[in-house]
Amino acid sequence: MSSPSATARTAPEETRVAPRETPPASSRLLLPLIAVCTAVTAANIYLAAPLLPLIARDFGSTPSAVAWLASVAQFGYAAGLLFFAPLGDSVNRRRLVAVLALVAAASLVAGAVASGTGALAAAVLVASAATVVPQLLVPLVAERAPADRRARHVAAVIAGLFTGIVAARVLGGLAGQAFGWRAVFVGAAVLTAVLGLATAHVLPAEGRRRQGALFSGLTSLPGVVRRSPDLWRACVRQAGMYGAWSALWTSLALLLTEDGGYGLTTAAAGLFGLFGLAASVVAPLAGGLVDRFGATKVVRTAYLLAALSVPLFWLGGQAMAALCAAAVLVHAALVASHVANQTVALTTTSAPATANTAYVVAGFAGGALASALAGPAFGHWGWGGVCAVAGAWLALGWSAAAVRKR
Repeated sequence: MSSPSATARTAPEETRVAPRETPPASSRLLLPLIAVCTAVTAANIYLAAPLLPLIARDFGSTPSAVAWLASVAQFGYAAGLLFFAPLGDSVNRRRLVAVLALVAAASLVAGAVASGTGALAAAVLVASAATVVPQLLVPLVAERAPADRRARHVAAVIAGLFTGIVAARVLGGLAGQAFGWRAVFVGAAVLTAVLGLATAHVLPAEGRRRQGALFSGLTSLPGVVRRSPDLWRACVRQAGMYGAWSALWTSLALLLTEDGGYGLTTAAAGLFGLFGLAASVVAPLAGGLVDRFGATKVVRTAYLLAALSVPLFWLGGQAMAALCAAAVLVHAALVASHVANQTVALTTTSAPATANTAYVVAGFAGGALASALAGPAFGHWGWGGVCAVAGAWLALGWSAAAVRKR
């Protein structure tokens, strides 16, 4: 009889210890604040995309000639993920989040005062490399979530991420048209610093949780991916999905604003990003579907939706209604695939931060490469060339992942 009673006394004592590290108010604020911080920091990666016409005009160039700035941001983010995101397994995330938020804010201010595309590209590169805060926080959310609701909690953060992407296009375009692109960079810097420091303040106190070299997570990345076929497939399929979306979305401002396209103003083109709100709506639904039916079925359905969106995007070069429908489909596909694949990445190994780094780096590397090809494709073959890049990326992502079996 003594053993059960001891157990009964122990459980309440254990549950009373946790609130001393994370006060109840902070605990309740944690998930919403992480979602908002994710939205703000994710917006930084796509800040330049809707502002390309304004940046080009300021520097005496053409939008297609400065389209490579969008790729610089994505390559910078991928590089930052390689070096900083694995530290979530080994260092105090509270301090790391605060430092990275301040570095990103300072870099955005430097971009706002840049006198040419070279200086602006350098500032965007550093700001994007420091904008890895969401990927430091997603493993924490997955760790603290109940097992049967883990995908839904991850989906809440992903919804914040895509809300930030939409805000970057819509609010960035509107604010850029009204106040200039430099003011948009300064505003993003302020929001990044405030939200980053606020999130760091409410994070649970942590000590160093792993021994070894500081960047040991980086060196262990290849082995983690090699030992987990599920993680490898998640990485490849999200690289294909994200590359297709990125090629279309980062080039969309060119179609909407150039005279050979729809000839809209930057502000009007930015409003088109409101269709991206489909991602924020789909994320919680996708989380529930992953918890109920598994990740594989959700990813398969997402790829079918994305494949349907590509011909619609091509038709959208002449018909605005097709472009609107395609934007909704591709965002729904991207977020459903992301929720499913990232849940796999966070739960398939014993080093979730390192596995998540491999997953997100693969996705953003695929996106950056597709964006880099989409700019020249638009210049040579128009909007049809961009759609061809997106279709090729989807085909490569699905077929390459199918090669390696369990």
